[in-house]
Amino acid sequence: MLLASSAFFAILAIFTIGYLAIIFEHSLKLNKSGVALGVAALCWSAYFMGSSLPLSENMTILGHHVADIAQILFFLMGAMTLVEMVDSHKGFVLVTRLIRTSSMKKLLWVISIITFFLSAILDNLTTTILMISLLRKIIPSAKERAMFCCIVVVMANAGGAWTPIGDVTTTMLWINGQISSLAIMKSLFVPSLISAFLPLLYFTYKIRGKCTQTKEKEIPEPGSTLVFAIGVGGLVFVPIFKAITGLPPFMGILLALGVLWVVTDLLHHKDKREHLQVPSILSRIDTSSILFFLGILLCVDSLQASGMLNIVAQWLSREVQSLPLIATFLGLFSAVIDNVPLVAATMGMYPLTEYPMDHSFWHLIAYAAGTGGSLLIIGSSSGVAMMGLEKMTFFYYMKKMTLPVLVGYLAGMGACLLF
Repeated sequence: MLLASSAFFAILAIFTIGYLAIIFEHSLKLNKSGVALGVAALCWSAYFMGSSLPLSENMTILGHHVADIAQILFFLMGAMTLVEMVDSHKGFVLVTRLIRTSSMKKLLWVISIITFFLSAILDNLTTTILMISLLRKIIPSAKERAMFCCIVVVMANAGGAWTPIGDVTTTMLWINGQISSLAIMKSLFVPSLISAFLPLLYFTYKIRGKCTQTKEKEIPEPGSTLVFAIGVGGLVFVPIFKAITGLPPFMGILLALGVLWVVTDLLHHKDKREHLQVPSILSRIDTSSILFFLGILLCVDSLQASGMLNIVAQWLSREVQSLPLIATFLGLFSAVIDNVPLVAATMGMYPLTEYPMDHSFWHLIAYAAGTGGSLLIIGSSSGVAMMGLEKMTFFYYMKKMTLPVLVGYLAGMGACLLF
């Protein structure tokens, strides 16, 4: 064994305590990003102190993990900046114009369809925040709005699962070579659709009446249509760029960001609209989430470097054996435990040499991690964001959503096995 047993158990203990602190961050009044960064540093410190390998080899191992993580972080930062630039220019007014009806049933379907497909282009967290912002303008009553917000979370998670840029876990699998763009879209579109629209059909029959809408209108900023076209077009272009050049996705997102940066500088420098230029917009992206991903991915990589993930993989292969069952359980676990470390751990447990790109197992993992978190409000970043924005309780969401979402999740998993 290349790692001393004391270091092995120290890493496990540090990770377990830190992860419990992340799960109960609201009760403990701790920020999960700070906890994740601290735990990552402690885990790798324990690894270095207990490893029997030369320091140069350990530095190479750490550098390899950091390089993989950096690709994910650069991609997320670029994508978040693009979306924030479009939002700052009020470019999403083009979307709000489609949402005009007083019927609760019709509005539910319009919101759901827009959320499902918008999440596939953007990402589930960004789409959730955007759609809840739109709902606040359309439905002023928090009581009337609650059910719509719950559906938004389900739709955003399902819509993000079937494209390589719609969910951070799918992006992780894509960047690291477990899935390809066209294969994942072809494989998961129908299962994701089933998992989202079965709960929607249920609530279509439950919801009744009309909603009172506001007449408030947003005035787009100068160049909003151009910025919307370049921003969203840039996100859609990333998979095409990767296919043409072979470069990793973060290079495509940097190209799109660079183009939009130059365009907005040319648009606004004469009139000195600094609030619409990139330096100002960069201060508004969610840096805390970026640092959380950095910390938690480093934590999981320390478990992989220590050999723990291989031990878990061997136990699962021996005791459970069924890959679909393993993926199904992972989706259920993601309702309680953040899906980012779960997928990162899975990637470490099952090497590409045994499960190559677009193996059915990776498609099952992408579906399970993307949609399983909808079972509980704390199971996804979009759910947590909605809980904070709408002050929604854990038990309200569980009472309304968990059972319908579970039915949709299992039906979609069945569809994955068929397709």
